[in-house]
This record gives sequence, structure tokens and C-alpha cells, in this order.
Amino acid sequence: MADASNIEVHRVYEDHLPDAGHRVLVDRLWPRGVAKADLHLDEWCKDVAPSTDLRRWYGHDPDRFEEFAGRYRDELAAGPASEAVARLVAIAGSRPLLLLTATRAVEISGAEVLRRHLEQQGR
Repeated sequence: MADASNIEVHRVYEDHLPDAGHRVLVDRLWPRGVAKADLHLDEWCKDVAPSTDLRRWYGHDPDRFEEFAGRYRDELAAGPASEAVARLVAIAGSRPLLLLTATRAVEISGAEVLRRHLEQQGR
């Protein structure tokens, strides 16, 4: 089971990212201005990122967030995303899981929707 306190979302641009835990980049695109060697990832999991079409439609418009979240949860329940979700839930059950994103507004991001989805799946 995923412990809700074991899953955190952080921006890749934060000065001090936590060292403990399994660090996963959950964006489909590599963050601008960040060297791969500097991020110290355990994995880059593109399978759990919103599809390109969904990401472009959403455009981080706060008025579209609820619909975006619903569409994104549908994507997470299907195809390769569902397998990656199950694996991430298992990881969160044994150690901290850090979901890393380049998004500015984390509270209305795909990473936040994913965090909530992982917590729900872990119950």
C-alpha cells in the first residue's frame, strides 16, 4: 500500500530537492536548462505523463484543471500508464517517492493529479 506521506511532488528547479527516496521525473519533456547529470534521477517515467494532445489542450489554464484531471486519470487507468502506476504504488509502499516536474504551478499540474491518483490506488 502506498503511504500518502510517502509521495511528494517537487519542482526540478528547487534549490534543495530531498535526497531520500525514489526520484522520478514525470514530465514527457525534459526540463529546460537542467543537465541530466544534475537531476540525480532513479528514472524518467514518460508513461505516466499526460499525452501530448492532453497537455497542449490543457495549457495550464486553471479553468480547465478539473476537466484535465479527469481526462488524465482516464489515461492513467489505461495502457502502459496503468502498469507504471502499479509499479510506482508499490515503490511508495516501501520508501518515499518523489515525483519531479518542471511545472511552475504544481498545485494544478499533472504531477499533482498523479500524486493523488497514486495515493488512491494505494488504498
